[in-house]
This record gives sequence, C-alpha cells and structure tokens, in this order.
Amino acid sequence: MEDVTTTELASDLVVHAARLVRAVRRELELPAATRIISLLDETGPQGITQLAELDRCSQPTMSAAVAQLVEQGWVTKAPNPADARGTVVTLSDSGRAELARVRRLHGERVAALVDAHPDLTTEDLATAVAVLRGILEKAPLQEGTP
Repeated sequence: MEDVTTTELASDLVVHAARLVRAVRRELELPAATRIISLLDETGPQGITQLAELDRCSQPTMSAAVAQLVEQGWVTKAPNPADARGTVVTLSDSGRAELARVRRLHGERVAALVDAHPDLTTEDLATAVAVLRGILEKAPLQEGTP
C-alpha cells in the first residue's frame, strides 16, 4: 500500500460510509422520515428546534416532518414541561419498530453486497464496524462537526 496518511484514510472512510448509506437508502426507497426517528433514537426526546438543528433543516420543515411522523404513529408530541411555548418529540414504540425494520433492511442489503464481493469477508465487515463504533464511542461527534 502506498504511503497514505491517517487523515487521508479517515477522509476516505467518511466519504465511502456516506456514499454507502445514501446508495442503500436510494435502493431501498425508504422514507426520509427514518432519518428523524433515527436521530430521536440516538439523542432521546427533542424539541422541534433542536431536531431541526440536528438535521440541518429549517424549523418549518421539521415541524411538517414531525406532524407526518405523529400521524404515522412513529413519534409523540407533548408540551415541553420546561418551556410552555415548545413541544417535546419522543420516539414511540411503533417508531422503534419501524427503525428496527429499516435497520434490518439496511443490514440485509449490505450483507448481500459483502457476500457478492469476491475479496471481502465477514471479518472485514466486523473490522469496519469495530472502527466506526470505536470512533463514535471514544469521541462522539458534537453538533457542528462535519
């Protein structure tokens, strides 16, 4: 392997991980709303403004998306006990079930891609998962981190 820096490899990791996620999402034709329920799973209950910031969208866009999620039963929306002007959005059991379904579909598709690749093994996949998990557990990405 040519002399590649850790920074170059790390950049490639981010680029290819993002491309893989986008490609699988496009192929499976999953609703964009799964991104929001995934955020709620990761961060816990949030206000509309906080969700919009996390998702890098406008507050009106997030309000509309949350209204659809409430209608689907994937989230609940309740008054914010700390701020009467706001609401708190919480992932529901139905939303957790949908997220588990989506993650299973993602896993099945990526497993099929690995199985179909002549040079990749389950051990290679385990290494990739360990690297990503290790990065996120030791130094969780903060808001504003690219």
